[in-house]
Amino acid sequence: MRNIFRITALLILAGFILPFGQAFAQTPPTQDLNAITTSVPFLLIAPDARGGAMGETGVASDPDVASMHWNPSKLAFAEKTMGFEMSYLPWLRELVDDIGMYHLSGYYKPDKNQAIGFALRYFSLGNITFTNNTGIPIGDYKPNEFSLDAAYSRKLTDNLSAGIAGRFIYSNLTLGQNVSGAESHAATSFAADVSLYYRTDLDIRDLRKSNLNFGLNISNIGAKVAYTSTTQKDFIPTNLRFGTNFSFDIDDYNSMSFNFDVTKLLVPTSPIYFADSVDVNGNRVIYQGRDPNVSVVKGIFQSFYDAPGGFSEELKEFTWALGAEYWYNKQFAVRAGYFHESAMKGDRKFITFGAGLKYNVFGLDFAYLVSTDQRSPLDNTLRFTLTFDFAAFQ
Repeated sequence: MRNIFRITALLILAGFILPFGQAFAQTPPTQDLNAITTSVPFLLIAPDARGGAMGETGVASDPDVASMHWNPSKLAFAEKTMGFEMSYLPWLRELVDDIGMYHLSGYYKPDKNQAIGFALRYFSLGNITFTNNTGIPIGDYKPNEFSLDAAYSRKLTDNLSAGIAGRFIYSNLTLGQNVSGAESHAATSFAADVSLYYRTDLDIRDLRKSNLNFGLNISNIGAKVAYTSTTQKDFIPTNLRFGTNFSFDIDDYNSMSFNFDVTKLLVPTSPIYFADSVDVNGNRVIYQGRDPNVSVVKGIFQSFYDAPGGFSEELKEFTWALGAEYWYNKQFAVRAGYFHESAMKGDRKFITFGAGLKYNVFGLDFAYLVSTDQRSPLDNTLRFTLTFDFAAFQ
């Protein structure tokens, strides 16, 4: 009887030890690159030449028509009653000449305390030849994506404003073709932005006028998307952006401003899996990190503590950028900036510069980007923005 108890105890103990022993017997995987990927990444592309020339910063800069992308709450502090802009941004210009993004945005202020805004973003992937499984061409198509935005911004105090925005997202990359035996379809989603903007006047000796601004924008809070009914849905790029701006007038003709922006994707980080290991349900076994197949809300909170490398990797998920702008007589501007991303999370590092010109009703801005490490799709590409000041007609 005593032997039976011993054998039973050993079997029970083995039932607990063997699964762990199997896991620890495997060679722990390593991962040097763990970039966060999402669907519809075109929503994160800086659409305007002004922000693009300043290292892709703008969450706390002075309000302009492109505030719909950077921080909708800035529109309540816009000096003009109405504005409109059109931008064109070539994509992968060094490889192809028919991929690019078009952006339209505008705003209107019914009074000095509130503003409404709109934006349309269209991303064309050019002409693509689709083939079947044997490589035979089946037709030429032009995949495309677009988003349509509307926003409302209001001053809460003389120094603080808040804004909300709604966004419809449409992505048609496969145009109904069969993907791995499954019929595909366009992906759609609805998303929202929540933002704050604070500005205060400073009294600094030897400066005629100076301001300190702070901005916060959580954008693209929305449902996951999928391109087939059989695939698992993917997160859209919910993004946290916050930063500050310091601007001042040197004299009646010269002014300067400096931006500092920090961003972080609020979607789960991919964990590290054991190679060729699955559990009883057929799911891959996680070595480090957390299960990324969670809801949108849980994914936002989980994004702050789910990196496989712990706190040190979480810090690498924050990108930062610096930007500077000089204006002469509020008619001619010179801009420059720098953008930095960890090598583990994509390794985007580039410098930007550009210029702007305002004359009466019209304004023209351009930006140029030069990569210092990993090549950017915008490397050595000139992008343009044309602005219209309707208040000048008066």
